[in-house]
Amino acid sequence: MTHRPAPWRTDPDRGSVTVFFAITAVGLLLLLGLVADGAAKLRATQQATAVAAEAARAGGQALDTAAATAGATGHVDRTQALQAAQHYLTAAGATGTVAVSADRTRLTVTVTRTAPTAFLSLIGIDQLTVTGHAQAVLVGSITGGGT
Repeated sequence: MTHRPAPWRTDPDRGSVTVFFAITAVGLLLLLGLVADGAAKLRATQQATAVAAEAARAGGQALDTAAATAGATGHVDRTQALQAAQHYLTAAGATGTVAVSADRTRLTVTVTRTAPTAFLSLIGIDQLTVTGHAQAVLVGSITGGGT
């Protein structure tokens, strides 16, 4: 009967990992995490901007009918516009601010959202906060050479 040496003695490098591979693997995992969480942030920003645009549109439709019948065009009813935009934000489950310009021709909506992170939570960042902005501008008349 011959005596065979233990497997770890015949191949001393068996099961070892090079330092380069270990550092590269960790780096690639970090990069993958940043891409995934960056995409989540981009998606949340797009959603916030879309909600802000729709809230601005809803508020921009609240025209000041008394001023319109008197001949003035392009003015929103400040109270109705604020209520309509806030109602849309509430219905969409979003939080934000609504403002009407002093000349009542612009309605600005800012929406704030948070997006949970998948990989950044490993280093203590559990969510990303994003904002979306939109503005409805009332046009009194259209000029130009359209057909």
